[in-house]
Amino acid sequence: MAKNERNTYTIQDDPNAGSVQIADEVVAIIAGLAATEVEGVASMEGNISNELISKLGMKSLSKGVKVDVLEGVVTVFLTLNLKYNYSVMDISAKVQDKVKTAIENMTGLDVADVNIKIAGVQMDNEA
Repeated sequence: MAKNERNTYTIQDDPNAGSVQIADEVVAIIAGLAATEVEGVASMEGNISNELISKLGMKSLSKGVKVDVLEGVVTVFLTLNLKYNYSVMDISAKVQDKVKTAIENMTGLDVADVNIKIAGVQMDNEA
């Protein structure tokens, strides 16, 4: 496999209809989008927020996200910036649940772990 080739995973293999494969980057984008939809998450690592997604494109959502897929089981690693005055434990639990549900519903892959690293806290300058 070439270095610039993406990892893909077969999520459906039907001899009558063909197979469906998904790239690991797609799983990362799903995770990033789900995480940024949780209130209290300011941005992904690299300051990718929901407001910037439309300008920069969906591929930017994979920044701050790493996924490992082994035999149909996904492990997700997210690096987040949270908004000030939100509970780290509450936001982390909500992100873990939302990311797990989104990946499982959209891909059919099982999610074993959603690991979160809090890289920073964004102060709200607006009063």
